[in-house]
Amino acid sequence: MTTASGSDSGPPKERQEEPKEEKKKEKRRGKRRGGGEQRKERKKEEQTAAQTTVAANTAPSRSQTPLTSHRPPRESFPAEVVEDTPSSSASSRLDTRGSSEDQRSHRSSRSFRLSRPPHGNPNQLRKMQCRITLLDGSDYTCTVEKRAKGQVLFDKVCEHLNLLEKDYFSLSYRDVENQKNWLDPAKEMKKQLSNGQWNFAFSVKFYPPDPAQLQEDLTRYYLCLQLRDDIVSGRLPCSFATHAVLGAFTAQAELGDYDPDELGKDYLSDLSIAPSQTRELQDKVMDLHCNHKGMSPADAEMLFLENAKKLSMYGVDLHHAKDSEGVEIMLGVCGSGLLIYRDRLRINRFAWPKILKISYKRNNFYIKIRPGELEQFESTIGFKLHNHRAAKRVWKTCVEHHTFFRLVSPEAPPKRFLSLGSKFRYSGRTQAETRKASSQIQRPAPMIQRSASKRYTMSRSLDGAPVTSNHDGLMKEPKAASDKNAKPATSNLITLETPEKVVEEETSATEASDPAQPAPVAKVATHL
Repeated sequence: MTTASGSDSGPPKERQEEPKEEKKKEKRRGKRRGGGEQRKERKKEEQTAAQTTVAANTAPSRSQTPLTSHRPPRESFPAEVVEDTPSSSASSRLDTRGSSEDQRSHRSSRSFRLSRPPHGNPNQLRKMQCRITLLDGSDYTCTVEKRAKGQVLFDKVCEHLNLLEKDYFSLSYRDVENQKNWLDPAKEMKKQLSNGQWNFAFSVKFYPPDPAQLQEDLTRYYLCLQLRDDIVSGRLPCSFATHAVLGAFTAQAELGDYDPDELGKDYLSDLSIAPSQTRELQDKVMDLHCNHKGMSPADAEMLFLENAKKLSMYGVDLHHAKDSEGVEIMLGVCGSGLLIYRDRLRINRFAWPKILKISYKRNNFYIKIRPGELEQFESTIGFKLHNHRAAKRVWKTCVEHHTFFRLVSPEAPPKRFLSLGSKFRYSGRTQAETRKASSQIQRPAPMIQRSASKRYTMSRSLDGAPVTSNHDGLMKEPKAASDKNAKPATSNLITLETPEKVVEEETSATEASDPAQPAPVAKVATHL
């Protein structure tokens, strides 16, 4: 029976244990659910706490008094400023938009009001006074902005001179090494002048090969002034006979007809016509001056230019250099090409069509020559300059002369983003464009105020140096012409003497001294 009773009492115990286990599981599930809800409630509490802190921080700013009560007292402004300020109705929108910015910059505005502009007009601080030495020896002074380009100053000078054909002229200045540089019209002047002195000289940059094609007499007059200065300074050497012929035309243009009673016997002493002006040269000029009676100043200057343009150094810009062997030479840049001088003689000439490329690297200047008929390869010739600035100066001079005399229009600068080498390009008009523009000039002939020569007794240099040093000492004074057996005028660069030239000049001078015959202008200068 024990076994039976034991078998009957088993099932009820299992039924009692099942509800207990289910209760435990439900408690566990409830705890899990309660933990998740607590976490959510904690997050909500944190968010509400953060919002309450933000509201607590912003609440005082809303309760503050208006901003205008904290602003400093208004400053008194001039009447002009008050009249230019807009009305309150017109600027209401601007005020509402800028109110928040005013609140942010309220403290910084106080420190800003403490700063005051410098004493004086700030525009005056940016003005620079320029002194330009003109071709007649006078000075012209003007003011330009410090950041102005060179074209602004050049236009002012040309306007002062009443000059329209201005592309043949330019402004030059001296650098720290006392070397002559041309003012770049497309570049700011303050970037070009490193010595701090804004002193310039107005002079001819491109010598026209045919001055007769110039439109106005005023342009030819300024060209005559430049050539007279070149002759007196020694940059344009010529013979005794040529000095006499050119001096006679100068006297006719400056002084008029020869009249010994009115002018006196020593009227040529104040008119410089040669580097070394002797009594014999003055007598020769007086003899030739007698033959030009009735000639107008414009005609005399035209004949002067017709003779001067045939000189071998007409329009040649000289630069010191050395060849590949280290021998001292001179590089001459002109409208026809590049000239090489050594020991006062021209040893080579490279015309522009013969030159393929010009370049410079450091203090070396290179030209690439087109091969000849019997040559197969191109050749490159190098020259050594004093420094890299001198090499670049020669390169720029060659670029400008080639563009002006050979091209129809200047080349456009390259549009490459990254380009090696110099970015310099000639930006002015070419000779073809200048002649076309000159043909369209329609105005009465301007008055020319010629003054009997105050101009060549002293140097036109900017530093007060003597005449011979005004042009880098390229030429020396020729020998005195008082010696009848003296050779024609020479220089330390080139010699103009050949047997044919000596014979032609002597015969031309004797014919010119005969008053019965007209002065043989063309004969004298044909072989020079």
